Formats: sequence, structure tokens, C-alpha cells
Amino acid sequence: MLHLDHIAVAAETLDAGRAMVEGALGVALQPGGQHAHFGTHNMLLGLEDGLYLEVIAIDPGAPKPCYARWFDLDRFQGKPRLSNWICRTDNLDREVAQFPAAGQPVALARGDLRWKMAVPDDGILPYDNHFPALIEWQCTQHPAHLLAPSGCRLERLLIRHPHAGHLQAALAPVLEDPRIVFETGPAALVAEIMTPLGQRVLE
Repeated sequence: MLHLDHIAVAAETLDAGRAMVEGALGVALQPGGQHAHFGTHNMLLGLEDGLYLEVIAIDPGAPKPCYARWFDLDRFQGKPRLSNWICRTDNLDREVAQFPAAGQPVALARGDLRWKMAVPDDGILPYDNHFPALIEWQCTQHPAHLLAPSGCRLERLLIRHPHAGHLQAALAPVLEDPRIVFETGPAALVAEIMTPLGQRVLE
């Protein structure tokens, strides 16, 4: 089975992504770190129910890898936006066998965190990056539990795509979460988040 793990906001720079999220939600992000394998870095926000939000961008101080970066960051342009949703599994190899277009497992680490992520060779996930990135944590403590509480809770994650029905049907056998809603329309991800300042929207 798959379980919603976190959501990601992509940005051309980490400062731009931080400004967008903090302005939209009215809460401060926490420092994250570098991902040496993909030449990226992030900032984080703890959400309730064991979830978290990350802002991710190419790290200008890191060497460019000779392969595609994850989250399709090599092609990212424009304003920061909610770009990906990530689901965890306890058996990534099994999920990749079922969904080969999700990519191949890549072993990753940041500090004490260890995990495997399925990443396509071109960095582009199916359904215009609206298929969830698949992750298997291999550390004793989930990173969401290492973050300070923010008072924010994800209430709904809208997955909008011209072929949303097909995507929903493909995931239905392995994913059941009333917060995740599929809708046919122009491709977009929209997160409705309850904050200390009331309900806010990230897209």
C-alpha cells in the first residue's frame, strides 16, 4: 500500500520558494539540507498527521549531475509552485514492479536520513509529474517527527489532470486517502492547508 508522505514545492531558487510558501501560509519554514546526489537543497515545514512540506530547488553551489535531477527540476521555470506529491511504501521494489514508469530506485542520504526514491531516467514522472513520487524510508525516525510543529494541517490535496480518471484508477488498488481528490481538468496540484491564520491554499 501507498501512504501520503509529503508534498513538494519546486522553485528556481530556495529563497523564492521560501518566500512563496511563508507568504501563502503565514508560518516560517525550517532549514533542510543538501541532496548531493541530485545537486539540490530544501527547506521544510512540519504538518500534522505525520506529513511535511518541502521547498526544493537546484543548489547553485553543487556540481551539476550527469543525469537528470529528480522532480523534473532541470526543466523548472517560473514562479514557485506545488509540483509533486510523494507517497511512501514499505517495499519500493514491489511498487516499481507494479508501476515501472515511476522510475528506478535510487539510494539517497542526507545527514542521518536514509531512503530510496523511485526516479525516472529523465526525471519526469507520469501524467505530467502528477503521478506520486515513490519513497521508502530506511531510517529509524521519519523526518516529519524531527520538525517543530507548525500548527498546519493538510485538509485536501487536489490532483487535477486531463486524464485524472485514469490516474485515480491506476492508484486505487494501493492508495486510499480521503484527503486526496482527483479532478479532470488542466494539470495542477492544489493543497488546502489549515494554518493558525485559517485555511490557505498552495498551488
